[in-house]
Amino acid sequence: MVSGPAGALREALGSHHARDPVEAVDVARLQALIEGGDDVFARTTAVHVTGSAVVVHPPTRRVLLRWHPRMQMWMQVGGHFDPGEHDPLAVALREACEETGLTDLRAQADEPVQIVIVPVPANDLEPAHEHADFRYVLTTEDPDAIVAESEDAQLQWLTIDDAIAQTTEANLRELLRRVAF
Repeated sequence: MVSGPAGALREALGSHHARDPVEAVDVARLQALIEGGDDVFARTTAVHVTGSAVVVHPPTRRVLLRWHPRMQMWMQVGGHFDPGEHDPLAVALREACEETGLTDLRAQADEPVQIVIVPVPANDLEPAHEHADFRYVLTTEDPDAIVAESEDAQLQWLTIDDAIAQTTEANLRELLRRVAF
């Protein structure tokens, strides 16, 4: 086990195999930030880590997407590390539970399916920055138990093809292509 606050990140990065050149660049960049001593957990840094997931229901071969009000698009669930959190899978699970109301979520694997660095535009509260996102696949056996956390963050179950058609980001389309039932 790798120690220190960034230990779980180093472990996830070390076990992850980038599947395309873009992802390889993002992984190398994140490794350099961590090894350079950047506090990638602090939301105030220009690049900070997040944990997210595509929630799947294997029997129906559907995936769950969430409307993201700030980004104005359908996306996977997920978000920021809370103070004291260091494990990206634990963050992805916590955020997925909070955003979907599902309580039976399980990771398909302990390793991320994708690691990408994505731009986040400025708003009234934050300057433009980037998220180094550790992405997982989570499963549920109770898809009808979803509860949106707010009216402006609706949820929808879709086939992979329909989910890809609903998304505008190339990195999210790639994540959806990597989902295995």
